[in-house]
Amino acid sequence: MKTFNIGLIGCGFMGKTHTFGYKTIPLYYENLPFKINLKTLCASSEKSAREGADRLGYENFTDNFYDIVNDDSIDIVDICTPNFLHAEEVFAAMKAKKHIYCDKPLTVLLSDAEKIADMEKNYEKCTQITFQNRFYPATMLAKKMIDQGKIGNILTFEAKFLHSGSIDKNKPIGWKLDEKKGGGGVIVDLGSHVIDLMHHLLGDYKDIFCKTKILYPTRPDKNGNMVKITAEDEAHALVTMKNGANGTMTISKIATGTNDELSFEIYGDKGALKFNLMDANYLYYFDNTQKEEVFGGERGFKKIECVQRFDAPAGIFPSSKSSIGWLRGHVHCLYNFLNSVYENKKSAPNFKDGAYVNYIMDLMYKSAKENKTIDCK
Repeated sequence: MKTFNIGLIGCGFMGKTHTFGYKTIPLYYENLPFKINLKTLCASSEKSAREGADRLGYENFTDNFYDIVNDDSIDIVDICTPNFLHAEEVFAAMKAKKHIYCDKPLTVLLSDAEKIADMEKNYEKCTQITFQNRFYPATMLAKKMIDQGKIGNILTFEAKFLHSGSIDKNKPIGWKLDEKKGGGGVIVDLGSHVIDLMHHLLGDYKDIFCKTKILYPTRPDKNGNMVKITAEDEAHALVTMKNGANGTMTISKIATGTNDELSFEIYGDKGALKFNLMDANYLYYFDNTQKEEVFGGERGFKKIECVQRFDAPAGIFPSSKSSIGWLRGHVHCLYNFLNSVYENKKSAPNFKDGAYVNYIMDLMYKSAKENKTIDCK
């Protein structure tokens, strides 16, 4: 049986998340045709790498990611570092001809993302970017129903990703509020997910008008020093898709009272769909072909039980009727990649998809700066 040796670069929050996936995939998916071995973990210092490897269960550790990409025994390079490090790591992993699983966004600079996507065209190994919100049964069902024409021609939509983590002006900033390290603000951190999911469900973008907001001009760093903030806390975009649908996208880390609220409402001439990550067990569907009757009949939004009804070999453990959670989308996203590696086929969302998200994010920033609608290619 094939064993995939994993080299993980970055052992912060996302490193833990991806490691959770590697450790639990044999439980969620029975009779796998491959095994997973946590080979080497890389962190920013030898101390944190050693502690991370011991805590997470990796055989080896290093503070130099080239030790991973240049190790012939490692099959898969998993990139979970801050955004500004992605480009060098992806280029190095591609040069070493590794299978690559990379957290979003693909890169900070659009030029790097486009170069990577161009290299991917003739790349023989498997590549995938972590857009895990495609991989809940509810969002997978939404994609299926839209493709089947269940809601007809898309007329309009509304998509949101709301957090409240940046409301506190005294909270020390992390690298995600450092524009140089993050590549931007909330558009990059949360907006990338919204951009990808709407692109996945509805197709290409036609034009974009965007407004952004910085709540506090200065915030404290980890040492208590006040630093100037250039990364946006909030963004609002009015977009038109190439299928003719008009929509709005709201992305915020200053939405008081919210937790991790990714949601969408999509309205077509034959029906409508609604989803909220805080209610991820269900997809809501309105069938506009049903006739209005006395007392309403059966017309109205239907609450579809998606829970954990994945295709086999998933859906066995835990029960397909068990409540789903945030981590489960990550696990299925990672399984999709590993299964593609095993079957020697292309995976999605790939680096081309990631580069497209980089492109749309750039247009949003351009629109906000120039205060005008920007056309997409």
